[in-house]
Amino acid sequence: MKLKKVTHKLQTRTCLASLVLMSATTAHADNWKDASGAFEASGYNINDLNFFKKNNLKLGGWVETSISANDNARHDGFNGPVTFQDRTSELQLNQLNMFLQKGVTASGDTFDWGGRFDIMFGSDSIFTQAYGNPTYNPNTGAAEPRGNWDLKLSGDRFYGFAMPNAYAEFNLPMGEGLNIKAGHFYTPVGYEVVTAPDNFFVTKPYTFQYGEPFTHTGLLGSYTFNPNWNVTAGALTGSSTGGWDGSFNRNLATWSGLLGGTWTSDDAGTSLYISGTAGPQSDNNSSFWGIFSIVGKHNITDKLHLILQHDHGYANNVITGNGLNAVAAGSTTSALQNAEWYGLNSYLLYDVTDKLGAGLRAEWFRDNNGWRIDGPGRCGAAANTNGYGASATNYNYACNSSAFGAYPFAGSGYYELTAGLVYKPIKWLNLRPNVRFDYANAAQFAGGKEHTQVLFTADAVVIF
Repeated sequence: MKLKKVTHKLQTRTCLASLVLMSATTAHADNWKDASGAFEASGYNINDLNFFKKNNLKLGGWVETSISANDNARHDGFNGPVTFQDRTSELQLNQLNMFLQKGVTASGDTFDWGGRFDIMFGSDSIFTQAYGNPTYNPNTGAAEPRGNWDLKLSGDRFYGFAMPNAYAEFNLPMGEGLNIKAGHFYTPVGYEVVTAPDNFFVTKPYTFQYGEPFTHTGLLGSYTFNPNWNVTAGALTGSSTGGWDGSFNRNLATWSGLLGGTWTSDDAGTSLYISGTAGPQSDNNSSFWGIFSIVGKHNITDKLHLILQHDHGYANNVITGNGLNAVAAGSTTSALQNAEWYGLNSYLLYDVTDKLGAGLRAEWFRDNNGWRIDGPGRCGAAANTNGYGASATNYNYACNSSAFGAYPFAGSGYYELTAGLVYKPIKWLNLRPNVRFDYANAAQFAGGKEHTQVLFTADAVVIF
């Protein structure tokens, strides 16, 4: 209880500190509207120090806060299986992210080195921690400790810390320059990302939330042949989920692969990006786990942009929601199934002015076996942060009560249609209101009582 009070005090103080920073910026910087970040706007930019310039260092970050209103709100406060902005009628400090980076220059002539370290506090942190393992062994259901890279930094299931980037980076003078990352880093798979300033919409699609990895541990190489072609390849470890969200102290004997390639047209108006991961699940389970993602982008006009995405994932011999429900009904003696999930996303984005953008996103996501979406995402993520594990019979125990409905969820199709705006009155401030309609084939909202919900969400992002 005491720790929970401390984290909520920190949330409030951070929001207030952001407002003070914005006020101080306005008062002390003549060119604050033209600055690229709040540090620069304040006139006290640490990156202007000779030490930072000489060593190509950058200290930066952002703070994001949001609030949502749910037409089907329940006393549990969850916006169904929606993650990140998952709390209704509650101001969330989603991300207070700080990073220190030593940039690397791509060159075929000179060796260079650098790296990046991020630390994130907020209600989003729990989703991007390096679990290494889920709350139980996916193949046996037995209790199994999770990796402890950043899980034990979490205060509770609402506010805590994550360290999503901690890697060294090298430029090897081969050809046009070969870039290598070694350590823990965000995934290159898919279209949308965890980092708040880098998405158009404030809410996230199911394909991103449940269908893709967030981070990896291992090695990642990238090589640009020319302006048209780039390839990425990696070796991933530390995970019992096929190289997803790995840590540094679990399943280090198991390695999965990552491969990606990007084609870009001569005018840079059209691109196609294909990526994916594949490999065995863990040290004790050689069953296949993998995903592929296809992202196409095209500028219909200079102001109108189309993005299409398809993801398809597989996990063999895993305990699923459908399997557990079948066992409970007495129709089978095993909850193991070959799980499959896939999604189609489409985006239409329009640049109204250089400060205002408008967009639509439509999505269909199918969790075929009740494997990827088994309840509110925060509940499963919060389980077992103390490293002890939960058995399949106590599935998702962090939220296993009548207040949250009947879990685990069975397999279902999920649909969402989101309309939103991005307004940037100044370069380092993003305001993003959106309205989102969700529908599921099964009753997955309002504690398992409703098929639909409507979310009104808005956030503010201040970039340092």
